[in-house]
Amino acid sequence: MSLKARVTEDMKAAMRAKDAPRLSAIRLLQAAIKQREVDERIELDDAQVVAVIEKMVKQRRDSIGQYEAAGRQDLADAEKFELALLQDYMPQQMGDAEIEAAVAKAVADSGAAGVQDMGKVMGLLKPALAGRADMGKVSVAVKARLAG
Repeated sequence: MSLKARVTEDMKAAMRAKDAPRLSAIRLLQAAIKQREVDERIELDDAQVVAVIEKMVKQRRDSIGQYEAAGRQDLADAEKFELALLQDYMPQQMGDAEIEAAVAKAVADSGAAGVQDMGKVMGLLKPALAGRADMGKVSVAVKARLAG
């Protein structure tokens, strides 16, 4: 079953269960997918749907930090619920050791010599790790590997 079909089935299940918060969060995801399809006039495959979900996860994390800094725990809790739901649709996340191994391989494959070659290394890693690793962590690992 494709990721889009799974989202649709989960939405139907939430409707049947009358689970309003879950239904609302799934509808937000479905709207974001549909918006991208309309904007680009394409049918999204699973990798593109994961990219949409990744963007939404990043937005939720940013919002949680801002809401907590402003003392709005009620809004932060709502964002945390949506974040947990979105993460259910993401592929299994890679561990730190797997990320380090992928970074080491990419550095070797690209022939990177220093920090100035970071773009080359990230260019190799981004498509390979998309959705499976936090690219912020990957970037830090690449910089550490190239710097020292």
